[in-house]
Amino acid sequence: MNKQTTFAIAIAALLIGGVLFLGRSPEQPEQSGSFANTALAAKFEELSQSGNSSCSGTFKDSITAMPDGARLKGSCCSPMSIHRYTEQVEGLQKFKSELGQNIAEIPDDPYDIEAGLAKRLISYYDIELTPEEQAAYDYAMLNSSEKGPCCCKCWRWYVYGGLAKFLIQNHSFTGEQITEVWNLSDGCGGDSEHHH
Repeated sequence: MNKQTTFAIAIAALLIGGVLFLGRSPEQPEQSGSFANTALAAKFEELSQSGNSSCSGTFKDSITAMPDGARLKGSCCSPMSIHRYTEQVEGLQKFKSELGQNIAEIPDDPYDIEAGLAKRLISYYDIELTPEEQAAYDYAMLNSSEKGPCCCKCWRWYVYGGLAKFLIQNHSFTGEQITEVWNLSDGCGGDSEHHH
């Protein structure tokens, strides 16, 4: 009798578990692929829960004092969204492979950037562009979702502004390409490219 009851409970638990599990997929069919990438989901968990990133000027200034191996993690304004995060990381991978050259300066993950790289990119912000190069930068300022490298002039503005100037000058990036890099690298959080 006892064995049977235990067995019945186990079967019920399996059925309920199955229903819960199956019940999740029809709601979000476009996300089923993302969840298969458990490494990315685990990373999202960590970055969205324990980010250290902030929009403040103090945080921007503190980057210079950080060891190069330290990491700038998490979003600044809105909470991160797994769906958008996956789109961005996968989009950046695809973008970099389409270029046919893996440009190390483009951070693979906008929500997890090495301090050493951030320092280097911030230093590129002062690069003087020629009028033709400036035209590509201005195009991205007009056409990117945030109308700039970020939604406010925080550390990301200088990191991704510097990245843009570096890419325009050293890799002949067009305004369209810079716009795409900025949109894929948006670090404000939230589910869409538009925040304001």
